Amino acid sequence: MPAVEGLGRQFNVVPIAAGAGLSLRNASGVTFICTGNDTFTITVASSFAGSYATPGNIITRKFTNTSTNGTAAWVLASQSASNAVTIASGTVAFFISNESLPDAKTHIKCSVGAAGLVTAVFSGLYAQRQPSNLAIVGA
Repeated sequence: MPAVEGLGRQFNVVPIAAGAGLSLRNASGVTFICTGNDTFTITVASSFAGSYATPGNIITRKFTNTSTNGTAAWVLASQSASNAVTIASGTVAFFISNESLPDAKTHIKCSVGAAGLVTAVFSGLYAQRQPSNLAIVGA
């Protein structure tokens, strides 16, 4: 069986997503992959230019990794319900389902407290397309 590219079929990605308003209208959720000694805070709005506010305490599960280069395994970790995740080193990944957002909130932002790095991986795409035809998720 030939290999199938994932971009456009299984996921869409925004490599540099810290502080960027992103639309969740075309996917069932987004995984934020974050590195750096930082706090990563989720806010939501009803449009790109809307007023971003906390979605409530929607994050309880996260995966941590002591490595940023693939040399360590992911570990499931839980945390008290919050709209933020903090790490001291390594990598953290957490999923936000569009179903967990308040009504009419379709745009999401993962902001950093300092210089942390954020990548957004959209999954559960509602329409599978060639990568060049994927919906634009940022403003």
